[in-house]
Amino acid sequence: MSETIEKPAPARNLPPLMTLTDRAAERLKRLYDGANKGQLLRIALSSRGCSGMSYDMSFVDDAVATDERVEDHGLTLLVDRKATLFLIGTVMDYEVKELESGFTFSNPNEKGRCGCGESFHV
Repeated sequence: MSETIEKPAPARNLPPLMTLTDRAAERLKRLYDGANKGQLLRIALSSRGCSGMSYDMSFVDDAVATDERVEDHGLTLLVDRKATLFLIGTVMDYEVKELESGFTFSNPNEKGRCGCGESFHV
């Protein structure tokens, strides 16, 4: 009697945790070279707003054990491990508008946003 051994299905490639647009990378590089020299940007999620979650960004001196490192465009940023499942595939951009500028997130996991755009839910 011969046995047939099935090969396991190949693991599928997951999208990167986060990526940076060219504009976001340029802005982050200027921050890393200037006022935030020696620090890293850390992205986390906090409970806030009408929809429940909000992006929380801060500059830190060192990573902690619960941080995931994201490398893109030759830059490193940190993501709080508790936020990773909610951020897989997110693209971080930097937008300049007439009255404001800042980092924005295009998150494929978002199911909706509050009216003011400050918070989201998955």
